Amino acid sequence: MSKLLALSKDLLQDDKGVSSIEYALLGVLIAVAIVSSVMAVGDAVKSLYELIASSMP
Repeated sequence: MSKLLALSKDLLQDDKGVSSIEYALLGVLIAVAIVSSVMAVGDAVKSLYELIASSMP
């Protein structure tokens, strides 16, 4: 039983995977920012093309 307690204590103090989780969260944040900006710019470009197409004979 003491080996199990020692192992669980070691696992709780181990922080090797923390940096990879932080990088994953940072990547998700960047991806969300890119997708939202592309969607916003895409709507503006679509409106511009529709305006140009309607003004052509």
